Parts: sequence; structure tokens; C-alpha cells
Amino acid sequence: MGQSHRDFNRRGFLQAAAGATVAVGAVSLAGAMPAAAAGPATEGERGGRSRLTIPKDAIGIQLYSVRDKVAHLGFRLVFEELSRMGYQEVEFAGYTQDTSILGRQITIPEIRQLLNDNGLRAIGSHVGIGNLRNGLQQELDNAQILGMPHIGTPNAPSDTGTVAAYRAAAQEFNAWGEAAAARGLKLYQHNHFSEFAFASDQPEVRLYDVFLNGTDPRYVFLEMDVYWAYVGQYRWPGFDPAAYVRRNPYRYPLFHMKDGETDPANANGYDIVEFGAGDLPYHRFVHAIGSRGSHRGIWEQDTAPGTQPDPPGSLGAAERSYSALADLLS
Repeated sequence: MGQSHRDFNRRGFLQAAAGATVAVGAVSLAGAMPAAAAGPATEGERGGRSRLTIPKDAIGIQLYSVRDKVAHLGFRLVFEELSRMGYQEVEFAGYTQDTSILGRQITIPEIRQLLNDNGLRAIGSHVGIGNLRNGLQQELDNAQILGMPHIGTPNAPSDTGTVAAYRAAAQEFNAWGEAAAARGLKLYQHNHFSEFAFASDQPEVRLYDVFLNGTDPRYVFLEMDVYWAYVGQYRWPGFDPAAYVRRNPYRYPLFHMKDGETDPANANGYDIVEFGAGDLPYHRFVHAIGSRGSHRGIWEQDTAPGTQPDPPGSLGAAERSYSALADLLS
């Protein structure tokens, strides 16, 4: 990385960020979409303007996007930079940093204090299914200390793509969700693309529908990763990501606002890029989800670490993506 946390220079960061700024326009936000993505136009698209249910004043970041900076610079410096950029909320992807920063590992209460110091709010956390199976109460304790209203998993409900496996997974999530609700928390599941495949034992049944219909809406919520939903649509056509939200507006408290650029050479149909630099139909999506419910927009870019020049690297991607996301939601 070339710089330690002790000599991280904010002026150098800002100069590098300015030099690396990419132009993003309204055309890239509206984007082109595969034919299967098209759904009926909403009132906001036909004329007039529908109420956006993703607030501009609560844009979040999944810390996986800047995992290299969290690891080597630590939460304190990263939180300072994210707050300066305008982010208001963070979603965790682990609670560790380089032990050389403090001479030991940081604690959960110390992370909470750093959030408070920088005017940030924890909105959720990705923890593995194994953690929920083997340490659910500890994960709920961590969530409550950090003050987050949601706790979730980035895993597919099951590694087995059958109806029976997804039904069994739904029951497991129902139990975890009821335990979370007893602590005042909402449990959520984050999708990738495999959840939108058809079941191997019932090829006419989409696995995502099995999980959605089999989970109790009082206890299990969903975080739609918009990029992976469109990848799922590309690979297994026949659904509109926004339609899931319109039909179940109160089950989607969180979105991953991850952008993609069409790439026919990619089996997924898209490459992950900075927000605003791709052509996923985000303008349509934010209007087509309807005017009911309330959804938090969380920026994520799996490929941000390694972004050049470094510094700012992934933090530069975070700043540019924040500006593009704020423009979309204005």
C-alpha cells in the first residue's frame, strides 16, 4: 500500500482523489438493460415523478468495499474519511483491523465509539451462516453494542439448489429471525445470483421464490443486491428485480447499490464497476420499486480495493461512487 496508518496524508488523499475523478453522467445512470429486464412502466416513468423510497440523506457503505483500508489503516481513519465524504451509515463485513494499529485487536465497544465520534450509524452487518448457527446470541450482542437495527448474512440460504433444501433453510432463518426480533433486531439475507436459479429437482421453480415464500415476513427480511439480481435475471430470465420489491415493499429494508457495465464476454453479463460508471438501469429501478416502504441504499463495489492510483485507491472509488449515488437519488 506504500503508506502506514501512521503517515496517512489527507492532503495526498484529496489530491489523488481529484486526479482520479471519473466523469459520470445521467446517461450512464439510466443505462441500457437486457431485454428481459424490461417491465411495465411506472407512473414516475410515464410522466410526473414518483416518491423515491431510498433517502439521499442516509447513504451507506458496505465496508467490504474498502476492506483493504479498514485492515491496514484501521476503523478510525476510514470512518473519518467516510464521514467527510458524506456517508451516514455503514454496514460491517467483520470487526477486525491490523493489530499493529493499537498493539492489539480493536473491541466492539471501541468501534461503536468511533462511529459516534464520526457521526456514523451502523445499519447492518454481514456474518456467516456458521456464526448464526454456532454463535447467534454473540452476534446479536455485537449488533446491539454497535447500535444497528439489522443483522444479516451474505450467504445463499443453502448450498444445495433444491426446493427441499431451500424450504429447510427458510425454517432455519425463521428461527434466527424470531430470536433477532426478540432483541429488537431485523434479520436479513443478502442475495448473490445463484438464488435466482431454478431448482435442480423442480426446474420450473425459482429458488428465490421458495425462500421468500417460506420465510415469515415478521422475522426474515431481504437485502437485495441489485447488481447480483440483474445478473440472476441475465442468467435465468423471467423476472424483474424491481417487481419483487413492489410486491413486498416492507421486506426489503436494505439495498446494495452496486453498479455493473454490460460485458458479453462475462458469463454474468456485467462487470462490477464504480457506481455511475456502469449501465445497470438504476434510474428505472429506483422509480419502479414503488412508493411504499422505506429502503436504505448501501454502496458496494467488490473490486474497489486495488483501484488506482493508490492512495486513494478504494477510498477514491468510495468518494466518486457516493457523488454518483447522491445524484441519482436527488
